[in-house]
Amino acid sequence: FMTLAPEHDLVNQITTPDQKAEVEAYVEATAKRSERDRMADVKTISGMFTGAYAEHPFTKEPIPIWIGDYVLAGYGTGAVMSVPCGDQRDYDFAKHFNIPIPNIFEGIDISEEAFADKDNTIIANSDFLNGLKYKEAVRKAIEELEKLGQGQGKINYRLRDAVFSRQRYWGEPFPVYYVNGLPQMIDEKHLPLTLPEVEKYLPTETGEPPLGNATHWAWDTKTNKVVSNELSHSASDTESINGVYPLELNTMPGWAGSSQYFNRYMDPHNSDEIFSQDAINYWQQVDLYIGGSEHATGHLLYSRFWQKFMFDKGLVPYDEFAKKLINQGMILGTSAFAYRLEGENKFLSKGLIGDKEVQPIHADVSFINSSDELDIEAFKKWRPEFKDAEFVLEDDVYKVGRDVEKMSKSKYNVVNPDQICEQYGADSLRLYEMFLGPLEQAKPWNTAGITGVHSFLKKLWKLYYDDNGLKISDTEPTKENLKTLHKTIKKVEEDIENFSFNTSVSTFMIAVNELTAQKCTTKQILEPLLVLVSPYAPHIAEELWAALGNQGSIATAPFPVFEETYLVESSKNYPISFNGKMRFTLELPLDMSKEDIEAAVLANEKTQEQLQGREPKKVIVVPGKIVNIVG
Repeated sequence: FMTLAPEHDLVNQITTPDQKAEVEAYVEATAKRSERDRMADVKTISGMFTGAYAEHPFTKEPIPIWIGDYVLAGYGTGAVMSVPCGDQRDYDFAKHFNIPIPNIFEGIDISEEAFADKDNTIIANSDFLNGLKYKEAVRKAIEELEKLGQGQGKINYRLRDAVFSRQRYWGEPFPVYYVNGLPQMIDEKHLPLTLPEVEKYLPTETGEPPLGNATHWAWDTKTNKVVSNELSHSASDTESINGVYPLELNTMPGWAGSSQYFNRYMDPHNSDEIFSQDAINYWQQVDLYIGGSEHATGHLLYSRFWQKFMFDKGLVPYDEFAKKLINQGMILGTSAFAYRLEGENKFLSKGLIGDKEVQPIHADVSFINSSDELDIEAFKKWRPEFKDAEFVLEDDVYKVGRDVEKMSKSKYNVVNPDQICEQYGADSLRLYEMFLGPLEQAKPWNTAGITGVHSFLKKLWKLYYDDNGLKISDTEPTKENLKTLHKTIKKVEEDIENFSFNTSVSTFMIAVNELTAQKCTTKQILEPLLVLVSPYAPHIAEELWAALGNQGSIATAPFPVFEETYLVESSKNYPISFNGKMRFTLELPLDMSKEDIEAAVLANEKTQEQLQGREPKKVIVVPGKIVNIVG
C-alpha cells in the first residue's frame, strides 16, 4: 500500500466522493498536531483510506492509497511506498487496518513483527529482484524505474528548517519591531540592540516570553532608541503612539552566536563589523576543532552551514571553518540494574532470573558495593514505588546486573568528580581520564582503576622528597639519567603532536621508575621532568616547581629541548649463550671488532666457568646483537 501525508497536495485530488467526508475530518484533526508530536508518538496508530488506487510500475497491480499522520509532508516527497514486512510503523499500520503484508524476505519470519535488519536479507516474491541482496535489489529497482521513465533515484537528507527563536531571556534580541502586526527591521546602523534589565527571567503572567517583563522595550522610530513601554501601548499591542512600537519578545537560540564565534575571535574589538577582511585573511581557518560526536548534527552542522553561507556571500575566504576535527570519546559509566518481575512489585536477584519475564530498572550506583550487592533499604527509600517491594535473594544478598552505558543522570551512573578530587586529588582525576585510552575512543570509567595513577603521583613526589624533606642536589647527571630524561622528552613531544595523551602517562610512569632505580636526585634532570609533567598534572608540578626555588608559574617555563646525542648508545649489553642457551650478559663497547668481542667474551671468568676447561668448537659473534659459544 501507499501512504501520503495528510497535508499532501494530492489528497484532495485523488480522494473518492465516498471517502471525502472522512478524509477531510482526518486531515483537520491532524492539522491540530505539530510535526514533533507526530514524530514522537509511535504508539498511536491512525489513518484513513482515500478510496483511490495507484498502479504498481512493475506488476501493474492496484495499490491502495491511504493517508497517515506518521508520514510528514516536509520529509522527502511526503509519500511513501509502504513495505510493512521491513518497517515496524508500516507493519503496525497494516495490522491495525487489516492490510495484507506480503513477505519479500527469504527465510525470515514476519508473523509477529517487521524485520528491521534489512541489509543482510535476500529478496523473495519480487519477480526480477528475487535472489538479490537487499541493497542490490534497491539499486536494481531504481535502475529499472529510470529505464521506464517512471522515477529517478534521489537521496533524502533528514534536514528540517531550524526554529530560530526562543521564549527565554538569555539570547541575542531580534532587531525587530512591529507596526500594525507586521515585523520591521531596525537599520543596521542603529545596532547593537542589547537586552533590557528585567526583574525576573520567567514568562509573564499572560504567557509572554520573559522580555515581556521589561519596562523599557519599545522602539522609537524618531530617535532610533529603545524607550519606555509607556510611550507605546502594551508590549503586545501593535498600535503606535508618537512613532513608538513594541519590540520582538523572543530571543535568538544559543547557536546564533556559537555558529560564528570563531570568526569574531579574529577581530573581537572591531565595533564597525563582525571582522575586517585583513583580520580574516591573516588568521584564516581554525587549526583544530575538538568536540563530541554529538555536535555533528548540532553545533557543528549549524556552524558549517553558517560558514558556507558566508563563503557564498564572499565574506570569508574558505567554506570550512576548521582545518582538522577530532571527536573526543565519551567517558562511559557502569550502570546497575535491579530486575522486577513483570506485573509484580517483586525483584529477583540477577542469578535467579532464568527464563522469567523481568523489567530491568536502573539503580543508583551509590547503592551498590564492590561485590555488586544492592543496599536494599537505601533502594526502598529512594523511590515511593519501591517502598513495599519484595526482594528475592541469592545467598542472602541481592545481586544487581551491570552494563556499560553513557554516563547520565537518568541512568543513575554518574560519578561525582568532586568526590574523586576530594579522595584522590584533581591531578589523579586528570591523569586517569587521559590514561583510560586514546582520545577519540569511548572509555568506561572504573573508580578502582584510579589508584594506579594516584600511586604514580606519590612515587613522583618521592623523587623530590623523602622523610627528611626536599632531597634535590646539584650533582652532575649520569648518562642513564640523561638518557631517561631525553627519551621522555622525545616521546611526550610526539604524543602531544598526535594527541596520544594516554601513552604520555605511560611514558611518565616508566621515567619515574627508571629515575627511582637510578637513585636520581639531580636538579638538572628533575626540574625539566616537572615541566614535561605540568600539562598533565599541573597542581603537583606547580607545588614542586616552587619547592625547587623557582619564581613564577611553571606554565611560563620553556619546554625542555630534546637532544639526540643522549640517546646514542656507546655500549651493548650482549647476551652470551652456550649451545643456544643464554647464561649471562656482558656489556661491551659498540665499536669493538668481531675479533675483539670474541676475545673479551672468552677471557671472561663466567665463560671459563661454563666451559670448564673445554675448547669451544665454534664462537658465533653478531656485532651489536649476540654471542653464541658452541661446544
